[in-house]
Amino acid sequence: MKSESDLFDEFVTVVRRLRKDCPWDSTQTHQSLAHLLIEEAYETTDSIENQNFDELKKELGDLLLHVVLHAIIAKEDNRFSLSEVLSSITAKLIRRHPHIFAATDVSSVDEVKQNWELIKMKEGRSSVLEGVPDSMPALLQAYRIQDKVSSLGFDWADRREVWAKIEEELAEFREAEGQSPDRAEEELGDLLFSLTNYARFIGLNPETALARTNRKFKSRFRHVENRMREENLPWKTTPLDVMDQFWNEAKKSESRLKS
Repeated sequence: MKSESDLFDEFVTVVRRLRKDCPWDSTQTHQSLAHLLIEEAYETTDSIENQNFDELKKELGDLLLHVVLHAIIAKEDNRFSLSEVLSSITAKLIRRHPHIFAATDVSSVDEVKQNWELIKMKEGRSSVLEGVPDSMPALLQAYRIQDKVSSLGFDWADRREVWAKIEEELAEFREAEGQSPDRAEEELGDLLFSLTNYARFIGLNPETALARTNRKFKSRFRHVENRMREENLPWKTTPLDVMDQFWNEAKKSESRLKS
């Protein structure tokens, strides 16, 4: 049986061959692959959420393909090599885990996170927020911003304070509804930011929570669509209470599955 190192070397050899001889692979650039990398990351996340581990195995392979292909392209442009990618991440993991590889003592996960951020600042970052990409989905970006500043002690002391902030922002959003769209949008953003902060404060990831609700809504609405087709009902003239009846059927079906 081949070792993991032998399998990795074989994989890299295959990707290099594709880069050289395949009409599609040979023409790709960092830019042309960027959106595909994001797509693969989302597909990987889906497999995790669905607990489909056979699919997760495949998706991790697709992500690895992108890592190796980007490194090969960078090598062609004399920017860096795959070896440098591997040595860089290895050195970074060792450097940022002094409680494992050095004499630093930690007593909690919070201390580990704080050390991580402080070490990154020593590495040359001017702000703890530099590591939050602007291209990240806004809800997840808000969560990461709050998580990072919290690791340095910039956080609420009590969940009641966070909830009070939500109520304050909700009141301001209601007041802004009758004003300009720009003002209403700003206040809505503040409200969503506060809700995200409360979720983080009680140990929930709002991106995961909203994704769960999205999946639930899609499942229920597909049931509504199927029932509309079964009854041969037109969308434009069917009363909403009929659609609600189909929606509630889906909810009851979910409850039976959970029980």
